[in-house]
Amino acid sequence: MKNSSPTPVLVVLGAGSIGQAIARRVGAGKHIVLADLRPENAEAAAKVLRDAGFSVSIRQVDVSSRASVLALIETAQSFGDISGVIHAAGVSPSQASPETILRVDLYGTALVLEEFGQVIARGGAGVVIASQSGHRLPPLSTQQNALLATTPVEQLLRLRILQPDQVKDSLHAYQLSKRGNSLRVMAEAVRWGKRGARVNTISPGIIITPLANDELAGPRGAGYRRMMELCPAGRAGTPDEVATFGALLLGPDGAFITGSDFLLDGGVTAAYWFGELGAGVGA
Repeated sequence: MKNSSPTPVLVVLGAGSIGQAIARRVGAGKHIVLADLRPENAEAAAKVLRDAGFSVSIRQVDVSSRASVLALIETAQSFGDISGVIHAAGVSPSQASPETILRVDLYGTALVLEEFGQVIARGGAGVVIASQSGHRLPPLSTQQNALLATTPVEQLLRLRILQPDQVKDSLHAYQLSKRGNSLRVMAEAVRWGKRGARVNTISPGIIITPLANDELAGPRGAGYRRMMELCPAGRAGTPDEVATFGALLLGPDGAFITGSDFLLDGGVTAAYWFGELGAGVGA
């Protein structure tokens, strides 16, 4: 007898190395909708996954556009129930202006969490890829934390803390965005929980991807290499190492984990605050 159960759908926003690696760990038996701002990136990643036996469709998405995110959701729901979301789209400090970083990495993440939180299936789960950078931003006030976590999405970029006279470089914008991601996930976990779903954040350190290679070749490259040398692990990480933890958070073994942020950086942040790297590394 043919199984009439809806096909579980895994939506991956950002066709980069980390999103792909997690999808390979959790995408078997699901239909993967792979979305990226650049269709050619999504198609290249989709070919690799299809050649490995996965069922994959692609969709262009601009995470900073509500209409685009809603169109992605409509496409995904045409295949079945959305049971998993991997949000790995974003830009780095060397790739964009402060304004673009805040719009894509902060506002875009809040938008994705809001819209997917309205459709995620019972028992489903999401993972947002943030960054170690959020852990090296000095402490914010309780009020600032609450504003980043709970301000309505369309008002988020109007916060005083995010204005141009307060955010003067791309690195600061990135740190604020990634801190904001983990705070937003904490707040959204409460709402997702009412649907019987979970959501968490992973904050990777230096993971060797094309984005990381851009940073290593950029003006902060020497600082990143110093981090790798002086952190307890003594090296950079790999997308597969992030995927191992992503699979835990998205799978049944992570059923009691939600609203949490997990730092996977080889000890860089520990060395920054309490070791040889010292305060002021600025990454």
